[in-house]
Amino acid sequence: MTKFFKDNVVVSPEIIQKRAVGIVIFKFTADIKGKITKMVIYYADDAVFAEPVADAIKKSNHKWVIPDYEKSHDYIIPFSFSFNTPVADTVEMEKPFYDGYRSRKPITTNNQVPLDLATLLPPVIVKYDITR
Repeated sequence: MTKFFKDNVVVSPEIIQKRAVGIVIFKFTADIKGKITKMVIYYADDAVFAEPVADAIKKSNHKWVIPDYEKSHDYIIPFSFSFNTPVADTVEMEKPFYDGYRSRKPITTNNQVPLDLATLLPPVIVKYDITR
């Protein structure tokens, strides 16, 4: 599934413009047929990461296999966003990064994260080019 998510997370122009870096952690539930029944954002360094990850999770609908004895299963998956470092470092390249960092809109949860029947999946690393 890591390859599926790497192939299906579409980095938005807003992420590229802001040169946004950070993580987003989603929890979602799959039913016995692998259908996604609910999604929750547990944490995001910036709200800009939520939409492309949610869209990719929706594309994984009916692809999840859960243990036989469960009617549904929870998964927690972190996504890490960063950009490929350009060959030349210039002030013009740094300014959008710092402006984006100052204006980011974090998403956090004020509730505990129950982990008793959830599967923590390996992080998906999303790297993008800033020269698009």
